[in-house]
Amino acid sequence: MAARNKEPDKPRDPRAGLALLWGEQDPPTRGPKPKLSPWQIAAAAVELADAEGLDAVSMNKVASGFGVTAMALYRYIPGKHELVELMVEQVLTEAPDLSGAADGDWRAAVREWTRQCAAVYAAHPWLLTATAMRRQIMGPRQLRWLDSALAALEPTGLSGAQRHQIFLLLIGHVRNLAQQRRDHDEEHDREWDRLTGELLARHADDFPALVKAVADGAFDPPGTDPLDFGLDRILDGVEALTAALAAPA
Repeated sequence: MAARNKEPDKPRDPRAGLALLWGEQDPPTRGPKPKLSPWQIAAAAVELADAEGLDAVSMNKVASGFGVTAMALYRYIPGKHELVELMVEQVLTEAPDLSGAADGDWRAAVREWTRQCAAVYAAHPWLLTATAMRRQIMGPRQLRWLDSALAALEPTGLSGAQRHQIFLLLIGHVRNLAQQRRDHDEEHDREWDRLTGELLARHADDFPALVKAVADGAFDPPGTDPLDFGLDRILDGVEALTAALAAPA
């Protein structure tokens, strides 16, 4: 049961978050000249999240790093939700650099886009929580990443809807591997392997395909980079789709 004295969440105004992300907020008209900026506050919050996780980020804790109270930060950022949105924007580059891919080589461009995206998730594991798969306010940097992925797929000739679905496959692959990396625990994995092996030994007749796959090394460390393996399967599927659509009826 929730504590009775818990303060209700304040209703959010999406327009305030959009204005903050896009640098369109009105400057304060009263009080002393601002000594901080939203981006400075977001950078400090990113550093805290990288070290201790997203749950450790609070307006109070971030404010203490600047030697001010949490109330002082509300002059720049409406609340933690908007702060997290700004943190996501903070860790992204202006746009992924796909200049190494030859013009028209959509496979190389998409591969480079995916690798750079995976690198951001690896550097900031809290992004998984901060960018949960839901509609959310997006800043210019996030939209440039989406725009870059769609542009990389343009040479395929696929429709906008199809290219967006492929983008969702790519970001889903990146997020899945990031989740595995974040959840990995060597000791837990060893115990899981031991207990599962004992169970299968006792019930091998009930799970013949699984037993055969385990014997074939299904759960051994992968011999290839999981990112590249999954990415190749996605790109092969896209290539097969483009070939099928281009074939005469």
